[in-house]
Amino acid sequence: MTDLPRVTIYSDGACEPNPGPGGWAALLLFGRHEKDLSGAEPLTTNNRMELTAAVQALNALSQPCRVAFYTDSEYLRRGITEWLPDWRKRGWKRKSGKLANIDLWQALEASLKGHDITWHWVRGHAGNRLNQRVDSLARKAMRSPP
Repeated sequence: MTDLPRVTIYSDGACEPNPGPGGWAALLLFGRHEKDLSGAEPLTTNNRMELTAAVQALNALSQPCRVAFYTDSEYLRRGITEWLPDWRKRGWKRKSGKLANIDLWQALEASLKGHDITWHWVRGHAGNRLNQRVDSLARKAMRSPP
């Protein structure tokens, strides 16, 4: 896996009110190249937009990659790095019962295949230029739903 192409991804989701109209965005950086992705849903939640951004970003990769993935969502980062294995063992359920956003968690798990991903949490709205960029893109998408 050491010879995989390196990609950096920043993603974010937005929803206002929550639930309500939402938007998601991702920025893929590879070498000197970059690609913005974004989209919207007319009625959704912030967590669904965070997950959608991650799924869309990873699905945009055309080959297995070594990915440094940055998110300001603890729900996304902890879900994928800590909670997902237990949910899978329990038949996609939480200890206390129903798992929210199961469709997106399963889609995210499927999108991981072939990639070597390191997940990073960044504090939102704290001056990280690239995190602020995807936040802005997600909010712009949220304001102009499909």
